[in-house]
Amino acid sequence: MTKSKKIILSVVVGTVLTVLAFYFTLPAINIHDESFWIFLTFVIAFYSFPFLFIRNEGGSGSARGGVSGAHGFKSFKISKLPIILIIAPVAILIVGGFLSSELFNAKKYASVIDVQEAVFEEDMKETDEVTNIALMDSESAKIIGNRTLGSLSDVVSQYEISDSYTQINYKGTPKKVANLEYADFFKWVSNRDSGVPGYVMVDPVNNSAEYIKLDKPLRYVNSGYFNDNLIRKLRFSYPTKIFDYISYEIDENGDPYYIVSCLDANVMLFGAMDVKEVIIFDPCTGESQLYEVGDVPAWVDIVFSGDLATEKYNWKGMLSGGFFNSIIGQKNCRQTTDDYGFIVIEDDVWYFTGVTSITSDESNIGFITTNARTGEYKYYPVVGAEEYSAMKSAEGQVQEKRYEASFPSLINVSGQATYIMVLKDSGGLVRLYALVNVENYSIVATGETQAQAMVEYKRLLASNGIVQEDPEPEEEFAESTFTVLSVRDVVIDRNSFVYIEGNDGVIYKGSISDNESLIFIGAGDRLKAEYSDTDIANIRKIESFTFVEAAG
Repeated sequence: MTKSKKIILSVVVGTVLTVLAFYFTLPAINIHDESFWIFLTFVIAFYSFPFLFIRNEGGSGSARGGVSGAHGFKSFKISKLPIILIIAPVAILIVGGFLSSELFNAKKYASVIDVQEAVFEEDMKETDEVTNIALMDSESAKIIGNRTLGSLSDVVSQYEISDSYTQINYKGTPKKVANLEYADFFKWVSNRDSGVPGYVMVDPVNNSAEYIKLDKPLRYVNSGYFNDNLIRKLRFSYPTKIFDYISYEIDENGDPYYIVSCLDANVMLFGAMDVKEVIIFDPCTGESQLYEVGDVPAWVDIVFSGDLATEKYNWKGMLSGGFFNSIIGQKNCRQTTDDYGFIVIEDDVWYFTGVTSITSDESNIGFITTNARTGEYKYYPVVGAEEYSAMKSAEGQVQEKRYEASFPSLINVSGQATYIMVLKDSGGLVRLYALVNVENYSIVATGETQAQAMVEYKRLLASNGIVQEDPEPEEEFAESTFTVLSVRDVVIDRNSFVYIEGNDGVIYKGSISDNESLIFIGAGDRLKAEYSDTDIANIRKIESFTFVEAAG
């Protein structure tokens, strides 16, 4: 092949393969992205392949690597220049990664964040009622969300809910949101013209969910194919940005957006990657806007992922004394526990996680909170049980039921740092609420509602001499008079309950073990009942009742 033919072949084949590789792998064209150097290696190989082998004509039959022909032997040898060009980006990747590592840059990693020490009692307002705290984890949100979607026959057959629920603060209340996705490739083919119709919003306080149908459907989602794919649309709009965490959120008007965090290196080529910019992307129109981290609108909740937030603290906690100290001496080394929870403070979502010394496995020396939008860190020197020990303590309180505790949230009760969590059954449904004292995790209170658990927890604090007991107020119940439309008996965990539907549109719940006279109630009876509210809207707990008029 002549040199000109090789050049033409190189350009044609190299360009076709490069375009296809970029279209399907979507690397950032950025020297700080490791995947870019891998992509560049293949691009050089695509263009260099026609020049990889050089032919030598002539020679004898003993020529090595010869290929016989009509007029003797044609031997080939590998050209050095293409090999050098192919190896070069690989060498940059390896050497750059090595020089960017913590081994050579421990102090720089440790200085990526500043952590302000704060007073727990001052920053965390004392909690009297806990009905506004989001305790639901993503797995429970999926169960409730799928039930809601399952009731919509025209939607459930074509779409499914994204696995990625985002914790947000919506109009002052905690919510979890997730958009719908195409169920598979063929569902995308049949529905791509109409798009994705809406999203699911879960109330993690009331254990309820609702499907929100959008006036304008989503066009770009993760499950879209070809040019309808979210990542592909973002990459074509921002070819040089290194995408990190992408969260689905809604603004205060309920309009959907993807919040896309963009990384850059703080150390050499690849070291100490952190969020520097944020893309706010409208999945309905494909329009977007790029912001510096400090300029992100206040309605946005998640810019820094919880994983990145804890990793950055671990850089500071482990590497402040140098790399070798983090391996050998480990003097003053500290790290976060294995997971993190969410706290809503004013209008922002914060992560919280315990901090433990490197040699400790069951106790915390404090906590950190991280603002998920601004990246601000605060450290609280509160010594106590780490989260998983508290979870085990709560599970042990009702061990016969074999409930599983979710990762807790952190609140201030009577000046005491307190874990609050839910206990779920094997089906993932919330059965009980639990409060555990951080400093003394043998103090555990449980209840069917958050309010009940809080009352019991305060009683335990007083009985253990931790706080002074307040005079217990006489409990007052609301009254209602209604006609019974239907009665249903239900057994939950071997306990019998009666659910009474009233003509006032409310369901009244009563425990037969507490009041056996409930079994005499029938449809048509008119009752006067004293009741208390439950955590579930439209369900009330009967405390006492009298017959106003019996049916028949």
